[in-house]
Amino acid sequence: MRCLALNASFEPLTMVPLRRALRLVIDGKAEIVEAEGGEEVRSARTALPKPAIIRLVKFVHVPRKFRRQVTNTFLFARDEYTCQYCGRHQADLRHRECLTRDHLVPISRGGGNEWHNVVTACSTCNTKKGNRLPDECGMHPAHHPMEPHFVHLAWAVRRLTHTQAKYIRLFYGPEALRALGG
Repeated sequence: MRCLALNASFEPLTMVPLRRALRLVIDGKAEIVEAEGGEEVRSARTALPKPAIIRLVKFVHVPRKFRRQVTNTFLFARDEYTCQYCGRHQADLRHRECLTRDHLVPISRGGGNEWHNVVTACSTCNTKKGNRLPDECGMHPAHHPMEPHFVHLAWAVRRLTHTQAKYIRLFYGPEALRALGG
């Protein structure tokens, strides 16, 4: 089990392994905000509720200019694991098809690996588009590619419990979880 770590301001920071969460609590660097299911973690000297959410006692500065490089993991999560040309989800792809990264302006034509230039495409659509611009082949992505907010990147590939999702919703609003499919 992983535990949601909140900043002292209650801003969600990251997921930490249960063992790390317990160490932070025992060392007095964090406090348990919520526990899941009433379970306890016991040692020879102490018993603590099994934490689902902890909060750091001291505020940790998080740079707002935080940017992630484009990786397929985050790209596919941003595009909801769906080909932006034909609309098929990863689960709907045929044998030997896969999701790929497509550059709207191909690298060979001066495009780069920026969030505004890449979309998720199935291998069939990516091959069909080839080295052409969307207008040249009549293939336009379903959604205009944008750089996702770092919150979406940070949480897109993690599984949150209902209790943990509540804190993401409280801090960033319900649209953050909708963007993550939650």
